[in-house]
Amino acid sequence: MALVVPPPNDKKRVKVYELRHNDWFDRGTGFCTGRVVGDESKIYVESEDQPDRTLLETRITKEDGYQKQQDTLIVWTESTGTDMALSFQEAEGCAAIWDFVSHVQQNLMAMAGPDDALSDDAMDNFANPLSLPRPELSNLDDIASLMRTVIATPQGRDSLSKLVISDDYIRKLVPIVTMAEDLESLDDLHHLCNIMKMLVLLNDTQIIEHVVTDDVVMGVVGALEYDPDFPTHKANHRRYLRDRSKFKEVVPIQDLAIKKKIHSTWRLLYLKDVVLARILDDPTFSVLNSLIFFNQVDIVSHLQGNTAFLEELFGIIDDPNAPHARKKDAVCFIQTCCAIAKNIQAPGRQTLYANFIQNGLLRVINFALLNGDSSIRVAGTDILVAMIDHDASMVRAYIFRSIQDSKRPLTDTLIELLLIENDLGVKAQAADAIKVLLEPQQPPPPPNAETMARNSNNPEFLSKMRNNAAPANPQIDSFIQNFYDNSASKLFRPLKDLEKRRPIVNLTFQEASLFQHLIEILMFLIRYHLFRSKIFIFQEGLPARIAQLLACQHKHLQLTALKFFRTCIGLQDDSYVQQMTKNFLFEPILNIVYTTMLRDNLLNSVCLELFEYVKRENVKPVIIHVVENFREKLEEISYVDTFQSLILRYDQMQGYNAEADTTLFSQDSDGNPHRTSVNGNQRWQGVKEMDAAEEAYFNTSDDEDELANKKAATKRPPMSNGVPQAARSLVDYPDDEEESLDGQVGVMERMPIERLNAQAADENTKSGIPVASTPPLERLSEKRRREEDDEEDELGKLSTTKRRSSSVSSVSSGVSIGSNSSNVLRRKRGFTSSGKETMAGSNEKIKISLAGRTSADGEGKRDEGG
Repeated sequence: MALVVPPPNDKKRVKVYELRHNDWFDRGTGFCTGRVVGDESKIYVESEDQPDRTLLETRITKEDGYQKQQDTLIVWTESTGTDMALSFQEAEGCAAIWDFVSHVQQNLMAMAGPDDALSDDAMDNFANPLSLPRPELSNLDDIASLMRTVIATPQGRDSLSKLVISDDYIRKLVPIVTMAEDLESLDDLHHLCNIMKMLVLLNDTQIIEHVVTDDVVMGVVGALEYDPDFPTHKANHRRYLRDRSKFKEVVPIQDLAIKKKIHSTWRLLYLKDVVLARILDDPTFSVLNSLIFFNQVDIVSHLQGNTAFLEELFGIIDDPNAPHARKKDAVCFIQTCCAIAKNIQAPGRQTLYANFIQNGLLRVINFALLNGDSSIRVAGTDILVAMIDHDASMVRAYIFRSIQDSKRPLTDTLIELLLIENDLGVKAQAADAIKVLLEPQQPPPPPNAETMARNSNNPEFLSKMRNNAAPANPQIDSFIQNFYDNSASKLFRPLKDLEKRRPIVNLTFQEASLFQHLIEILMFLIRYHLFRSKIFIFQEGLPARIAQLLACQHKHLQLTALKFFRTCIGLQDDSYVQQMTKNFLFEPILNIVYTTMLRDNLLNSVCLELFEYVKRENVKPVIIHVVENFREKLEEISYVDTFQSLILRYDQMQGYNAEADTTLFSQDSDGNPHRTSVNGNQRWQGVKEMDAAEEAYFNTSDDEDELANKKAATKRPPMSNGVPQAARSLVDYPDDEEESLDGQVGVMERMPIERLNAQAADENTKSGIPVASTPPLERLSEKRRREEDDEEDELGKLSTTKRRSSSVSSVSSGVSIGSNSSNVLRRKRGFTSSGKETMAGSNEKIKISLAGRTSADGEGKRDEGG
């Protein structure tokens, strides 16, 4: 392929940009060249730092829509649909590459045969070049109609764009706007407005750049003031753009090209945000944003590299003779630069802040935050927040150096601003800045579950995850410790002073906002500084002061205070729970529940969620404290079951059950035992708490059990009808499941078998009952362990009346049953020392008592054998 222009061999310094998610991403800086490789023409960009690395390699085709913007920018779309841009350091380099690209595309178009992919419409357009009527008042209707027809096709749009640029058509339309206004011809003005809209919406960067030039912009926006969609209204765009007071040159800018870009950028922003806001489509919006972005990059790059300019700018703040208005303009100019820096890439932003800090940016922030002018304080806060968002460690390092040099740290300035500022926006920004500065160094966020599962067997990934833990930074630790030692008490002094202010009434909105920010900072410290914050909070007694705010008239402040207590309980730290119960801090929360009952508002819902969490997580100290001290009030709150559940949970923990006085088994007229309904015949939710009887059971000494086991090993029990007596238990116990459900377990005294047999014979002799050849009483089973699930449950055999009447006399003589009993078997405590002494007496009666529930006449236990 023969080229009219040879490819440029000298390297042009350039930045490569790629559009990602509507934001220009900086691929890096390198040197651009045009090369012909075989039959293909390509653009190469080699990295400046790593010459072996290629930043860009793209093939030039006739389909690619290359556009030259300004004097140093080339933009195009790759065949993959990715938008790319080259920003040249010098206009000569941009022109050389642009000439190379243009001639390559022209040759490719010339070499294309008649069977190329061009449509018939496109060929017609080449055969019949587009022409527009002369720009006169009489032709405006025809011009608008023709443009409306041409822009319906992409080829027509391209042809119209080339015609408008080559004929300088917009500049010829500008005088007609003034003529139509002089003639007060509203129809012609409406036609001019539609024409200007169609020209701007062609999405051609050259047209848009031409529109915002000094000699054209007023005529274009003048025509756009007469929108036919609002025929009775007229905008005032020209008056706003002519107002020179909007542009304040704090320090003279000597470079005229940069000054021109500043004006063009401001006009582009006005077009995007005001003039064309209602009619902008996505392509035009993207073109405007791209132009604004590259202009801002050029402006910031020029300013940060101009050392004399920066020295003069920051010297205004340090000059005691400088007027207040000039200092204000200097702070606002720095604020604008920081706002622009948010949109540029991280390397450029880093360089800008580094140069600003080197020239005294933090002194400017201190001056602005303590200034009496609210607008300067707002600007200073914006600068600080922008710096912290960019690199908080840089600001911490400056504060740490100030502390070491015994100077006032920036944190104290922020604290003072937060406490005295009346502007609610500045208060919020100061509070956020304090929280960001006090945030400890955090490790990078962990990957999601999908990434972990996909790389679970990847050694490199696992090794990287192990090394991701950020090491402790001693400088940050020292900074945070200094805050607690010297600054925290100043910050939370308003909360501490609430102790002298009882009751909390007539809080102003500024005071309520301050307390809200202080509580939010305190919650932040609780989550991030577990140890240091706990000591400080307990020493200052802040929970009790926050509880006072629950009685204020500001609902949002009450919600913030409740959020604090919910955070404390959610930590599941016994120290915070103990502090709340010790100071009776649940009382004001319960008062809110009581006063907002049945309202279903946010305040009531937050309180209910707090107690629901206590119930769900079974926070025992809170349950015990609340029920023991406020049981009557809890019983009155019956519109939700949360508080009744707390009372029930408390009773279970204390070993009390509403059905404890009922029998384990109840006997109907037929003598059929049935199980008592427990918990509404539903399964228990969670693990049952150990009651008092069960705890005593496991606390009983095992010495007697060991002694009885030794005797049983030496002497086998007698046989009855060929079956060992030990195979049948004297008293059958309910199984473990029944005991856990009913919650009441009987306690039975244990005796040696020989003494039981002797006692049974003695009882029968005294009562006149003939003694038959009754087999001796077998030995009672030792302590039954609850985990032995295979034990046989035969308690019903002894508890029913029919079986008791037909049993052998030895049982009736050795066991006493209350006549009005409902046959509940209760297990008592193990023998004490006094019990053992009683057993030692040979003439004393040793008996097994089955304690029964007396009837309504008040009878107690009775021993038939006694």
